[in-house]
Amino acid sequence: MRAIDVILQKRNGWALSPEDIRGLITGYVEGSIPDYQMSAFLMAVYFQGMSIHETTELTMAMAESGEMVDLSDIPGIKVDKHSTGGVADITTLILAPLVAAAGVPVAKMSGRGLGHTGGTIDKLESIPGLLTELDRERFIRQVREIGLAVTSQSENLVPADKKLYALRDVTGTIDSIPLIASSVMSKKIASGTDAIVLDVKAGSGAFMKTPESAFRLAEVMVSIGLLAGRETVAIVSDMNDPLGSAIGNAIEVEEAIGVLRGTIGGPLLELSLVLGTHMLLVSGKSETLDDARARLVGLINSGEALRKFEQMINAQGGDPAIVRDFTLLPKAANQDVLQSPRDGYLSIVDSQQLGRAAMILGAGRETKDSRIDPAVGIRILAKTGDSIIKGQVLAIFYYSHESDYLLARRVVEDAMNVVSEPVSKHPLIYGVVDRNGTHIRSLD
Repeated sequence: MRAIDVILQKRNGWALSPEDIRGLITGYVEGSIPDYQMSAFLMAVYFQGMSIHETTELTMAMAESGEMVDLSDIPGIKVDKHSTGGVADITTLILAPLVAAAGVPVAKMSGRGLGHTGGTIDKLESIPGLLTELDRERFIRQVREIGLAVTSQSENLVPADKKLYALRDVTGTIDSIPLIASSVMSKKIASGTDAIVLDVKAGSGAFMKTPESAFRLAEVMVSIGLLAGRETVAIVSDMNDPLGSAIGNAIEVEEAIGVLRGTIGGPLLELSLVLGTHMLLVSGKSETLDDARARLVGLINSGEALRKFEQMINAQGGDPAIVRDFTLLPKAANQDVLQSPRDGYLSIVDSQQLGRAAMILGAGRETKDSRIDPAVGIRILAKTGDSIIKGQVLAIFYYSHESDYLLARRVVEDAMNVVSEPVSKHPLIYGVVDRNGTHIRSLD
């Protein structure tokens, strides 16, 4: 196989053989195929696309480029959940203990964040003493003992994706559905999971800006999962507004605990329940959505879900007292509020900018070398369409440096408008994609 031949085939819109795709990925990871040729290939895919079989072959070649995690020592069907990214989205922190409390083993490998907030690992590291780098033996043992462990991804997991993502970022080929889908699904497959529930976001705070594009991505990822032998379901959900109120790290842990306590509801709880019901269904722990939902609600109401989170914190060396005493979490030195200048209705113009404001404060990484401040962040106290009165607090800022705060405040002021005319609210769930096809629905 010559790289130039594969590039020309895809440039001309021809289908690639499995051998072509695997040879290209292997050569690139090993260093025999240079960046400039892989850049040409990525651009050819960007313009010509890939069939579902080509995309699946690309996914598997990427997954098999490094360590393939074996979770067979853990009894039961292991279900993983993945979100395509959003603002104030902490469903993993809620779902991991909630679903584990329902008897589904959760062996979760998560990453650090690059962008507006930290990743799941960054959020968990705001808990004093909690370890997120578990060796395989400890990771497996913990899941067998308490049904739940969350660890950082191995550096050897899907090296092809790390190289390709860095190249896509500088070649204008990020927003290609075959390349996005293979990136996401290669990591899920390499992580050893038996079944996958995807939360595919649509809106101003998401990568896919419209429900239509989110459904196209969801359909490709579900098809890849099924062809790879993993039961896969995707929920297409809204990200025009932040999902929860907290955008940060320690304050997001607080909010997740509030949901597990049963004291916080709204979209964050609802989406967690929707995703959790599908996780119970694909695991075989429930036979109907109604049964699964009732079971999850019962686990929150009984305190079992919160106790499972407490168990995990304790098992990984953290201080479990934080579930009862938030003063044990990192606290920012300063705080201030943004008040509405007028009566009217809230319009969040761009929720991604709210995430950017939190990053400016230090809650996220602009580059891989940036350090996260776990104490800083923003609470957004109203959502699009809410009726607002003059002087009402719209946001609270938690910050360490005055200059960062002043810049972040300007970004938030531009992203949140109070207008005179009523503003329509977005549905939380747009639909579901599973092995039976696409089911589109809107919720008023």
